[in-house]
Amino acid sequence: MMSHGSEVWCCHWKWKLHHCLCLFTTYIICMQQAVHGCYDCRTVLTDPSGVFTSPCFPSDYPNSQACKWIIRAPHGYIIQLTFIDFDIEEAPGCIYDSLTLDNGESPMNLCGITAKGLSYNSTGNEMIVSFKSDFSIQKKGFNASYVRIAVSLRNQKVIIPQVPDIDAVSVAETISVPELRQFTLCFEATKGNSDDNDDWKVFSYTDALLRELFSFGKTTKGHFLSISGTQCILKNALPRNAEFFTGTFQQLCVVWDSFSGTVGIYAKNTYHVVDCPEIYDKVIPGNGRLVLGSNSNEVSSLNGDIYNFRLWNFTMNALTLANLSCDVKGNIVDWENEFWSIPTSALKAENNLSCGSYLIPSSSIEPTSCANLGSLCQATVNATTPTPPTVTTNMPDTNRNDKPNNGGLFYRISIVVSSSNSNSVSKVHDVVAEWLNRTFQNWNYTVYVVNISIHPASIREGARQKRSIKSFSALALLVYNSTNNINLEEEDIRQKLISNNRTMEEGYQLHTVDVDPVEKCLAEENPPNYFWPDTRPTLTNFTFCHGSSVQTASRTCYLGLQNYTSYWGQPDLRNCTENAADIANQLLNLTGEGQQLTSDKVNDVVQKLKKIVNDEEIDESLGSTVVTIFSNILASSDSVLAASSSEALKTIDALALKIHFAGPSMSISTRNLALGVSSINSTSFKGGAFSVSPQNNASDFQIDFDKDQTSAIASVVLPPSLLKNLSQDEFEVISRAQFTFFNKNGLFQDAENPANLTSFVVACSIGNLTIQDLQDYVKVTIKHTKIQEDPKPTCVFWDMNKNGGSGGWNPAGCQVDADSNENETVCLCNHLTHFGVLMDLQRAVTQIDPQNTKVLTFITYIGCGISAIFSAATLLTYIAFEKLRRDYPSKILMNLSTALLFLNLIFLLDGWIASFDIDGLCIAVAALLHFFLLATFTWMGLEAVHMYIALVKVFNTYIRRYILKFCIIGWGLPALVIAIVLASANTNASRIYGKQLYGRDASGQGGDDFCWIKNEIVFYVTCAGYFGIMFLMNVAMFIVVMVQICGRNGKRTNRSLKEEILRNLRSVVSLTFLLGMTWGFAFFAWGPLTLAFLYLFSIFNSLQGLFIFVFHCAMKENVQKQWRRHLCCGRFRLADNSDWSKTATNIIKKSSDNLGKSLSSSSIGSNSTYLTSKSKSTTNTYCKRNSHTG
Repeated sequence: MMSHGSEVWCCHWKWKLHHCLCLFTTYIICMQQAVHGCYDCRTVLTDPSGVFTSPCFPSDYPNSQACKWIIRAPHGYIIQLTFIDFDIEEAPGCIYDSLTLDNGESPMNLCGITAKGLSYNSTGNEMIVSFKSDFSIQKKGFNASYVRIAVSLRNQKVIIPQVPDIDAVSVAETISVPELRQFTLCFEATKGNSDDNDDWKVFSYTDALLRELFSFGKTTKGHFLSISGTQCILKNALPRNAEFFTGTFQQLCVVWDSFSGTVGIYAKNTYHVVDCPEIYDKVIPGNGRLVLGSNSNEVSSLNGDIYNFRLWNFTMNALTLANLSCDVKGNIVDWENEFWSIPTSALKAENNLSCGSYLIPSSSIEPTSCANLGSLCQATVNATTPTPPTVTTNMPDTNRNDKPNNGGLFYRISIVVSSSNSNSVSKVHDVVAEWLNRTFQNWNYTVYVVNISIHPASIREGARQKRSIKSFSALALLVYNSTNNINLEEEDIRQKLISNNRTMEEGYQLHTVDVDPVEKCLAEENPPNYFWPDTRPTLTNFTFCHGSSVQTASRTCYLGLQNYTSYWGQPDLRNCTENAADIANQLLNLTGEGQQLTSDKVNDVVQKLKKIVNDEEIDESLGSTVVTIFSNILASSDSVLAASSSEALKTIDALALKIHFAGPSMSISTRNLALGVSSINSTSFKGGAFSVSPQNNASDFQIDFDKDQTSAIASVVLPPSLLKNLSQDEFEVISRAQFTFFNKNGLFQDAENPANLTSFVVACSIGNLTIQDLQDYVKVTIKHTKIQEDPKPTCVFWDMNKNGGSGGWNPAGCQVDADSNENETVCLCNHLTHFGVLMDLQRAVTQIDPQNTKVLTFITYIGCGISAIFSAATLLTYIAFEKLRRDYPSKILMNLSTALLFLNLIFLLDGWIASFDIDGLCIAVAALLHFFLLATFTWMGLEAVHMYIALVKVFNTYIRRYILKFCIIGWGLPALVIAIVLASANTNASRIYGKQLYGRDASGQGGDDFCWIKNEIVFYVTCAGYFGIMFLMNVAMFIVVMVQICGRNGKRTNRSLKEEILRNLRSVVSLTFLLGMTWGFAFFAWGPLTLAFLYLFSIFNSLQGLFIFVFHCAMKENVQKQWRRHLCCGRFRLADNSDWSKTATNIIKKSSDNLGKSLSSSSIGSNSTYLTSKSKSTTNTYCKRNSHTG
């Protein structure tokens, strides 16, 4: 029966197998025909950018493919290739299916999934991508994009030519080297390891007759610097018998000064000075030819590469050289394309150059690919590494439940293996790799192991007696392709390894196993407005560019294979950046003739220009476009320009400071604006001049340098002593002088002094420095726009700090010269800035002289310090003694003292905090100071309200939760005001609060930074207006209360008139400080009384905390007795069982039940007989009523 069943079963399956083979053969034939028609994968790609994929992508690629893409670009470009998607059959050594990437230097094989999201750069202008597949197992393949990138010289090194005049590398003909009496020269170079030649040159500078003017190189005597045929041997500064330049780039800086006859060498963070008297007072003539390498066949060139060659016509000290960055450009020669004439054969792009900028940095850790890191083919063996890498894990639990749509999950495996057979790390590696492969083969999960590393480990304690046993630590990365969305737990992997312990080769034993998932790249915002969610390693996230719904930015989560952790790559925002030149051209069209500009449009244009100037490199072409746009804007009316004038002026100044130019000077002239920039040598500066004059038959202007033309409509003459007062650091960074001429004056609108501006406006500055208090005057000559028959000119400069930062005219430091006439005014100024001429300038409100300013500042700070101390003393007294704070007046006084304490403390710290120059911190301090000032005003008002209730209403005024309601008003109302102010700022609190300069003298000098309210409307409404309301209310309460006190006390007969007057006077004084009446001095500080009332205001208000302590704490009888009971000793100590103590306790206890607790106010002055008797009578009346009804 069994035999017959078996025969039937066999026949059945033979029939099925026959049909399956037929179907399979038909499928293969059809698929081959389909494949041939789905993709042509052998082609040459020459477009600037594009996309190519594996055959039939995104469907699985066919079998037996051999594809080849050659991507070519013109010389001067490289290819950047990015794998958008990547999934090729994984195998040891990529022996089955693979992609080969030839970047022009070293081909690499890629397979698996982890090349996804990675970018690769070619070293030249060609990249070859080859793809092959075998006869089985297909995957999705890849989708790749490429882009052609222009190579900046910053990203290329130069191979120094070895044959003179053949493919020579020289400074471009458009670059003129001036006459040099000193210079600073920096470069990086390498030297071939196999080159033993000790006679070479790095560069040479010759004149038209090929006579060498200066060079640097080495002979058998050592390294040398040659100046005008005289060699200076750099002994002790550079090694003589050893090579300074090696196979890796070494930076060297040479500083020569003919005035001192010295040569400075900065190398390897050390500065040496070499005396060379023979080169003293030498001069290097200008207009020569600078070549890299030797200029003759007699001496060979350095056999190596050179990079970042920069030349300045001034000297730098050791500190400057130590902090020299890539952004400091040589003012004579810089490492940029426009400075050099270099044949293509001598250029080579690299990713690891010190000042490289445009290339996306290659990860220092190779991507996970079987070609380089496969577990069974080419695993990493770190035999010489003394310690294993440290694996840190902060993986959230959510990663365990991931169900990815593509890619894989990654797990760190850390095991310790002991061996009694071999001490060879390589042997242990092979055993572990083979065991891991066998363990996970044919498992229920599709996993594979990559990047195994083996390190010697310490012998376990239990095995120390077995000297022959060695322990090894193994680290590996497990990749799980969760295509079927089945979860794989770490414990499953761990148990799988433990259960296969016995399958390891004899003599090896598994001791410990740790399995951890590789964490995600955690969500973050970088840069601002770009949010990246939690992302698994090797995956790329995409998001829309800020402000766009079309362009996208991307960011890849990389997998680091040194410690098996994830890390974010740099965001790729290339699609989000617009070309600055294109934006500028759009703005030029927007502001051209015939365009109607509004204030909002002008402000928008200025903001865009500000972003271009601040963020982009500005060459002469882009700078000319920006100046033309500003010229177009200046044609608008004053009302249109008013809102954006300050930002426009700052942007024009920044443009003059940033613009790059070749040669000694450059100028840009337009109809309404002209800009000139000139290089200056700080060490040989002998004065200078700028002038602007109209061009013949043209509407634009012409700027001339170093001469004062008689036909000029404006000129500036700089004295030779201009740079004498500068510090050494300032002196060394000077490289340029800027001159700006405004034909239209719409950007200069002074709200305080609307006097007529009767001249053009010129501006002059030296670098980014503030130059003032000059020994010799700067002479500024400006033509009048109208002839003045009876001129009364005033020379003024535009002070950016006036009018709340919007700017205004200031005459400080300038005077009118006697050479002025009705056609022009000659101004003599001791500083540099924007200059103009006003007629009949009205002076502002009388300024406080510097001496009084210092005295007022001293009084304020000393007074606030004293006030803070005594406010704290008042507060501590009432907190420490519970019996003192049982009534309502005491609680109100504690709140007022708290507000005063914090007001004084923050005021004292404000100036110090402002010095940190942290905008957010300054805004917070200003808002807190504003809050506690309003809280102080509010609690002074509540004191007045309480007195009115206590002394005028008296009866039928029980208020439930009295103090709670007062606290809500006292602290809540100021908080509400601050919240409304901040909300009105619309997330831009810097418009309301921030740092400003206070306390400047009449000349605009001096002053201190202070964090306070910047907006005048906010100040007058929330400070002046708020206090005005409180002040009027307090004055009314003050009058009512004083009438009550005087009327009641006048009926008493047991005191003399003098005593009554003194008691009433003391009540007046105590009420004055308690209600803040002295703050009203601010309303009387006008006109000739300004200084007097400022002194009164500063003295009394800064000491308010002291006066409150004296009148409402120290002079109160119950406070004195509490101090005597608890703080005094000997005969000054008051007994605990005193009658006062008992009486006070009884009175307070009875009063605490109802009205008598609160409405008897002693805060007017505890020594007032009326208030004391009133409190007692109210309490007694209330107690009698209770006893009668009870």
